[in-house]
Amino acid sequence: MLAALVTVGLLAAVLLGLIWSQQRRLIYFPWPDRLPAASSVLTGSQEVVLPTEDGIHLGGWFLPAQGSSPAAPAVLVCNGNGGNRALRAPLAAALSRAGLSVLLFDYRGYGGNLGRPSEDGLAADARAAQAWLAARPEVDPGRIAYFGESLGAAVALRLAVERPPAALLLRSPFTSLTDVARLHYPWLPVKWLLSDRYGSAARVAQLTVPLLVIAGERDQIVPAALSRRLYDAASAPKRFVLVPGADHNDAALLNGSQTVDEIQRFLAQTAVLAAPGQAG
Repeated sequence: MLAALVTVGLLAAVLLGLIWSQQRRLIYFPWPDRLPAASSVLTGSQEVVLPTEDGIHLGGWFLPAQGSSPAAPAVLVCNGNGGNRALRAPLAAALSRAGLSVLLFDYRGYGGNLGRPSEDGLAADARAAQAWLAARPEVDPGRIAYFGESLGAAVALRLAVERPPAALLLRSPFTSLTDVARLHYPWLPVKWLLSDRYGSAARVAQLTVPLLVIAGERDQIVPAALSRRLYDAASAPKRFVLVPGADHNDAALLNGSQTVDEIQRFLAQTAVLAAPGQAG
C-alpha cells in the first residue's frame, strides 16, 4: 500500500513538473511564419519595425486614418495569445475608416519575430510599440488609445498603468490568468504552477483613464462574468458592453458592427475622437 502511494506521488510530481516546464506552450500559440506583404492584406498599410529595449526587432503594420488631417488620433492594438497581426486586419480597417490611425504588431516569437513570449517580454514589446506610435509625426501623441483582446487586454492594461493613454479599450479581459486557468484546469494547482500570471485585477485599480470593456455573452474561454469582475474593480469613467450570443473568437468581437460602433462612440466621448476641448 505504501509503495503504491509513493508511486502515485512520484507520478504526480513528474506530471506537475512536466506541466510547469511546458506551461508557456499552453499559454502562447504563435503563428511564427513570416507574414505576407502588408499591402496585400491591409490596403494602405505600411511595414514597420519596432525596436524593443532588449534588442528585439518586432514586425508591425501601420495604417493611417482615412481622410484625416495631420496629427490624427490613433489606436495601438495588443493581440491575444494566438495567431498574428494579419488576423486583426479587419479591425484595423474598420478603425481607419472611423478616422483613427492603427498600429498592429506581433509580440516576440510571433509573426516571424525572434524571441520567446513571456509576460515581461510582451510588456516590453508593448512599450516599444507605444513609443514608436507616439513618435510618428502624423499621430497626435495626446490622442492615442490602447486596444487589447483577451491576453492582450492584460498587456494593454499594464501598459496603460505605466504609460497612460487617452482611453483604454479591453475586449474579453480577465482578472488574472490564474483565474482563467482555474476554470479550464480545476484539477491543477495553477496558483503554484503559473510563472506568467497577468494579474489585471491588481492593476486595474491604478487605472486613471476612461475604460471600455467589451465581452461576449457566450464566451467559453473568458466568461463574461470574469470580464465584468475586472470592470467592477475599475474607477469611472467606464462602460461595459455585452455582445449578445458572441463567443471568444467570433467575428462579432473582432470587427462586428456593435463592437466597432461601441468603440467609435466611446472614443467620441473622450479626448481621442472628440475635438480638443469637447471631450466629456
